[in-house]
Amino acid sequence: MPRDRDGSFEPVIVPKRKRRLDGVDQIVLSLTARGLTTGEIAAHFDEVYGAKVSKDTISRITEKVTGELAEWASRPLDAIYPVIFVDAIVVKVALPVSECVTRSLTAGCW
Repeated sequence: MPRDRDGSFEPVIVPKRKRRLDGVDQIVLSLTARGLTTGEIAAHFDEVYGAKVSKDTISRITEKVTGELAEWASRPLDAIYPVIFVDAIVVKVALPVSECVTRSLTAGCW
């Protein structure tokens, strides 16, 4: 970080005393949850963001939340979970052209 005599320098992108952005952690965790390897995540960052992120950095980010993930997985479950199941079916019905002459167009003739 650049220094100045009166300490007035304020970084714009990465705040003081931080090594990386908070959003990077969420992206890495999301990609890890989807089953990508550290090499695939590094390639993704290079391809999409143009940023070089080492496999070691990705591993450190995922290890940081491993304890929280284990705690979440072993949490007590609620007795009841409300669920709404919605199902639908769309059936298109077309009539032969001879029947369309006698019926209106709203009867499924096209």
